[in-house]
Amino acid sequence: MKYYLIAGEASGDLHGSNLIKNLKKQDSSADFRCWGGDKMEAAGGKIVKHIRELAFMGFAEVAKNIRTILNNIKYCESDIKAYNPDVIVLIDYPGFNMRIAKWASKKGFKTAYYISPQLWAWKEGRVHKIKKYVDRMMVIFPFEKDFYKKWDYDVDYVGHPLVAVVDEFNAKHPELKTQENRIALLPGSRRQEIKAKLPIMLKASKQFPGHQFYVAKAPAIEDEFYKPFLQGYPKVQLTEKTYELLAQSTAALVTSGTATLETALFGVPEVICYKAGWLSYQIGKRLVKLKFICIVNLIMEKEVVKELIQNELTVKNITEELNKLLYDEDKRKQLFSDYAELRRMLSFHGNASGNAAEVIIELAGG
Repeated sequence: MKYYLIAGEASGDLHGSNLIKNLKKQDSSADFRCWGGDKMEAAGGKIVKHIRELAFMGFAEVAKNIRTILNNIKYCESDIKAYNPDVIVLIDYPGFNMRIAKWASKKGFKTAYYISPQLWAWKEGRVHKIKKYVDRMMVIFPFEKDFYKKWDYDVDYVGHPLVAVVDEFNAKHPELKTQENRIALLPGSRRQEIKAKLPIMLKASKQFPGHQFYVAKAPAIEDEFYKPFLQGYPKVQLTEKTYELLAQSTAALVTSGTATLETALFGVPEVICYKAGWLSYQIGKRLVKLKFICIVNLIMEKEVVKELIQNELTVKNITEELNKLLYDEDKRKQLFSDYAELRRMLSFHGNASGNAAEVIIELAGG
């Protein structure tokens, strides 16, 4: 069967690649055409548009690039028609993918959505569009099934794909052990968020001269982009091997998003660092009605990891929280206990990518 997959960010590229691998296992004749990145291409997908051309963060950035986004949508629609897939698989990336879902539904294409838009965070009413335009929705957080149930929409909880990803990595690399003086900096996968957060993280690193800091490079961003930030920090190193870094780190400073969950699944104590442009933040805080921004805290329904948001993201606050993670044994013990419970909750249904592949194949062949 023919599968058209659309991912627009680094995390979607990762999950899309594992989905392709599992679809191949269950469908030997599978053919893939994709919007994604290097990982999806390596798994066997033909890339139409690379994620480096697609990632725009925040309301202001989206508005600035609206013409490019609309042109991408038109191109995607024409490419889908030419390919004529058995099913379209939408992976996260809701601003773009929901437009494609609406168009695809009207054109008679089957649509599967893997990793739900975060409707529970804001604009719950958008669920009506999903019910109308998406044939099968696969969710990765346990609370999402209950959320959709109250809207009378039955979804498939498949578990979280990162559990299997992290477990597989650790099994392949038993030689990687925690280094007590190593601290990871994960400033994000988009240029805008890196510009906002990395300088503050780097300034805080000077408060820990006995530790070695490593910056995790985003896969779709070239090394040259980071060089101006790292000038004046000769002991800070840049690495593109994020998982190797997390497997060996004793603590981490992490921007909000998927990386916070990856860090927790590796068992690394972390501080959440979030800072957006002034306009995007002002709009966002009025629309998003959540107690936490970190997915770890949302799943656990309590503050497991400290969140430093906007004006709270200062060198002083980072230094204080990082010291707690490094030297407060009671805090570390509680954190590791919470991480264990988090892992149990997310791995309840086994291999998420395999479960999702079953749903997609059932839809495509039905």
